[in-house]
Amino acid sequence: MSAPAQPRLAWLDALRGLGAMAVVAEHMTPWFLPSVRPQWFHLGVYGIFVFFLVSGYIIPASLERHGDVRSFWISRLFRLYPLYLAVGLLVVALHWWVPVREAVERDWASVAGHATMLLDVVGVAGVADTMWTLSYEMVFYLMVTALFLARSHHRSGVLAILFAAGAMASGVLMSQGVLTGGWLAYVSCAVFAAGLYCLISGRFRRTAAAVLGLMALTLLVLGSRVPWVGLAILALMYAGTAIYRWERGEGRLWPVAVTLAVVACVPFWAITAGWWWVQPDIWITTLVLVAVTFAAGMAMRGRRVPRVLVWLGLISYSLYLVHHPLLRYFTYVSGDLRAEPLPYQLAMTALALTLVVLLSAVTYRFLERPMQELGRRIARSGPTRPAPEPSPDASAASAGR
Repeated sequence: MSAPAQPRLAWLDALRGLGAMAVVAEHMTPWFLPSVRPQWFHLGVYGIFVFFLVSGYIIPASLERHGDVRSFWISRLFRLYPLYLAVGLLVVALHWWVPVREAVERDWASVAGHATMLLDVVGVAGVADTMWTLSYEMVFYLMVTALFLARSHHRSGVLAILFAAGAMASGVLMSQGVLTGGWLAYVSCAVFAAGLYCLISGRFRRTAAAVLGLMALTLLVLGSRVPWVGLAILALMYAGTAIYRWERGEGRLWPVAVTLAVVACVPFWAITAGWWWVQPDIWITTLVLVAVTFAAGMAMRGRRVPRVLVWLGLISYSLYLVHHPLLRYFTYVSGDLRAEPLPYQLAMTALALTLVVLLSAVTYRFLERPMQELGRRIARSGPTRPAPEPSPDASAASAGR
């Protein structure tokens, strides 16, 4: 009997799984196996950028597949927030044992920043280190929604190049965001809450989408901790969308090449390029590996991909959010492993990795998946509104992270 066929977009799950494990490895190796940590590229940036390309590729397809902003946002909220809130509350609840990192402010502005997920673009540190990347996911969602309702969502290649050029310009001109202070988190939280209400209820939907999109763009350019990095991330995400358009015969591929080339050059001139992972050689090597990985994933379309990667892709959001707090708790119990003999380091690495994967599987099975199903039921239960110019065969795409 032949093996059951894999989902059509299993290659995207495989890429998510690979990206998640790269981020886990980046956070494990310095404390568990420092001798094997690669120095010629950055594992964490590699994994995150693979995630961003996947999101750029599939999120617009998800919105077009729904054909309805209300359904899209209900699905997104139930996809992202339950685990995000659970991890955040757990970290805070256990602060008596392992303190929340000092970078996290103990004030209401921090609460407001966490409520919107716009942490990194309103100057708020996340209670879990990996939460900062969700800021750019949320910025992307808000901008995609605004462009979709304005019927400008097909111009992905142009947008990718514009964001790449913006990254270059901000890298030369700005060392940090110019919008600072707790008021930024408060105002953005109020606008975010009111805007989402309008998007889901349908009242003043186009106006709300435009306001949210403009707010997201403003925060990205003027509020990011390192503006050029935020703009480079959005350039990569829109490059993923441009790849999706090209695959469907709706655009060309050359804007993707231009975007990658410009983003690769930013560290040569950026004011804030002092970290080791944005040194030009390491940055470019990491970007090349990301591009090769995504191209290899696309080449696997229609073919069977390793089932373990597909499964890791399904639990990738749990892996991404759960692993860092768990590793902190693990090392708090185990002590500093950096000076231990290699066999002991390997044994502890295997144990910690097993715990991370098992706990991520549990949170996916008993928290993520039930809440996703609940979100889908709620989205189907309410009224739907026709979307402007829905893509004729967007139904072939499936929603994902």
